[in-house]
Amino acid sequence: MTGHITVVPKECHLVLGFLGDSRGFGFFEQLRNEAQWARHEVRVFDNTYATPRLTAWYGDAGAVYRYSGTTHVPLPWIAPLDAIRRNVEEHTGTAFNSVLLNYYRDGNDCMGRHSDDERELGPCPLIASLSLGGRRMFVLHPKRGNSREARHVMLVHGSLLLMYGRCQQHWKHSVPRSRTLTQPRINLTFRQVLG
Repeated sequence: MTGHITVVPKECHLVLGFLGDSRGFGFFEQLRNEAQWARHEVRVFDNTYATPRLTAWYGDAGAVYRYSGTTHVPLPWIAPLDAIRRNVEEHTGTAFNSVLLNYYRDGNDCMGRHSDDERELGPCPLIASLSLGGRRMFVLHPKRGNSREARHVMLVHGSLLLMYGRCQQHWKHSVPRSRTLTQPRINLTFRQVLG
């Protein structure tokens, strides 16, 4: 299944079938085996927690990224990541110097509610988020307004979610736990970290 879907908010766009099944699953296996996965700690208010998923940060030298009290120095690009990056850059017309990988081993792994609004990304960043493997629900939460205005988007294998413009200023997003889902998923969020 391929196609383009504009998601509410309007500064969010989903591309279904961005990577075909066989190519996408090939990348999934390569990244699961070759990426240097780690379980980092994040600081939320005055508490420190181990992330409920595995992560890895890759990018150009100097693409240092700070979030939740942790400084991430990029690992050098590996071949599968560089190949995927070229495809995403060609589709978006945007250069990316870094990527955050999240490995959700099953439905118990999750991502808390947040915005990618760190200073290093600039005021209106383009975040290109590629899903490989199992499907997961992605929830957009308005920063102002009623929580009933949250938007739910099912991210399936090979889909590319683009968040741009003022999306990070007006919305938070999360990947909630789902104990009914057992398939692993790898998510890649390409970014341009500013110097």
